[in-house]
Amino acid sequence: MKKGIFEVVIEKDSDGFFVADVPALRGCHTQAKDLNTLQKRVKEAIELCLMDEKEARLPNAFVGIQIVSV
Repeated sequence: MKKGIFEVVIEKDSDGFFVADVPALRGCHTQAKDLNTLQKRVKEAIELCLMDEKEARLPNAFVGIQIVSV
């Protein structure tokens, strides 16, 4: 299995759940009610996504986050 370091975007939804998304792995996301559980689940999700992806691409380099007012 391919291993690596993956950046994870974590947000909190309107129901109070933490939602984690792994941009480098298409469709790789999970959620949990607390951050400790989320950490365990996101590792498991990454492992499953890596097994499922035929050619997992290397993570993009993080540049930054911008807030845009429209």
